[in-house]
Amino acid sequence: MIPRYTRPAMGAIWSQENRYRLWLEVELLALEGWADLGVVPGEVPGRVREKARFGEPPLTVEGILEREKIRHHDVIAFTEAVAERVGDDARWFHYGLTSTDVVDTAQSLQIRQAGDLLLQDLAGLLKALKEQVQRWKHQLTVGRTHGVHAEPTTFGFKLASFYAEMVRHRDRLARALEEAAVVKLSGAVGTYADVPPQVEAYVAKRLGLPIETVATQVVARDRHAFLLTTMAGVAGGLERLAVEIRHLQRTEVREVEEPFSRGQKGSSAMPHKKNPEKSERITGLSRLLRGYALSALEDQALWHERDISHSSVERVILPDSFMLLDYMLDLMRTIVEGLRVHPDRMEKNLEETGGLMASPRLLLALVNAGLSREEAYRRVQEEALLAWEGGATFKERVEARDDIRGLIPDDEWERIFSWRDYVRHVDEVLARLGL
Repeated sequence: MIPRYTRPAMGAIWSQENRYRLWLEVELLALEGWADLGVVPGEVPGRVREKARFGEPPLTVEGILEREKIRHHDVIAFTEAVAERVGDDARWFHYGLTSTDVVDTAQSLQIRQAGDLLLQDLAGLLKALKEQVQRWKHQLTVGRTHGVHAEPTTFGFKLASFYAEMVRHRDRLARALEEAAVVKLSGAVGTYADVPPQVEAYVAKRLGLPIETVATQVVARDRHAFLLTTMAGVAGGLERLAVEIRHLQRTEVREVEEPFSRGQKGSSAMPHKKNPEKSERITGLSRLLRGYALSALEDQALWHERDISHSSVERVILPDSFMLLDYMLDLMRTIVEGLRVHPDRMEKNLEETGGLMASPRLLLALVNAGLSREEAYRRVQEEALLAWEGGATFKERVEARDDIRGLIPDDEWERIFSWRDYVRHVDEVLARLGL
């Protein structure tokens, strides 16, 4: 991922240096597992751990990459660099293992490390959303369907929908991360022909990760497909919130604005512009996450016990997906925390359609008064369609009709056009979320 969308902590997890360090740790733990079985002399793991110090030539990123140019095999280049540091004990290094034993297990560690950051990011976003929900839960605003005024809602209730979705995404992501991070040290085709299950169990226990139930030469890629589609789902939730903010920031609406910092400029040509560029950025990046999820799905079907077609794909999609989602979650948190809300515009927009949003409740009141639903709908819609064209408002029109106003008691009539009454259950619903 380009630096523009990479936060330092997440970038470090997916760095080449961290990858090699994790390979080394998996190899050293496997060596300890062999020693625990009595196959490798007991003093060997300690000597190898002491000598195989990453960062000392040739066991450096640069040194390994130079060897890879010759060997055309990254794990062999790595093991040769270790051997040069270790000396005679290197004959026990990578003993009984195949390359993917090390690569997949180390990658599981990266997934766990990176996943912890994502879950922290989600916690920060949920906190910001919760605070805004509580602040604005009683602020009346227009509810829109198809982009058209529907019925009143509150701005806090609107945000609560996004809060509830992010809670679900958090729970799904935690499960997907757990499924994707497994240990696999079962040899060339997964049968433990050259490395016994006890070595794998030793490494898994030390790493605190579960063991792949049945492996081929690789960890099954349905695990990674589930993870990346889940991450794409999180990005989709962020995009849904971003699109809402973009709509509400339109000049004609202007109920909400994303943060606009001191010194920021919105357009090189138009000094007045304050564009929802942060929300638009989230919309754009979510498209990348969906594309990466599709690539992960296509990685599932490998030949027989394995081929290597998934490897080149994962070198791009795994780091990029984690880096992008980390960036997007943090960006959305800053947007939500700094959101500018305009209650006066919300209240003005509530009255923009002259009471049209009362049509559903008026329909029900006429049904309660004894009209058929079809007849009640006809009378209300007649005046609603005329009100759209201008002139008298909807409320004025229906008040002037005896076959509408005359059928409804005064107290009920007031309730029909009382926007506050439409949101009387907001607190009850938000209590389901603990808000």
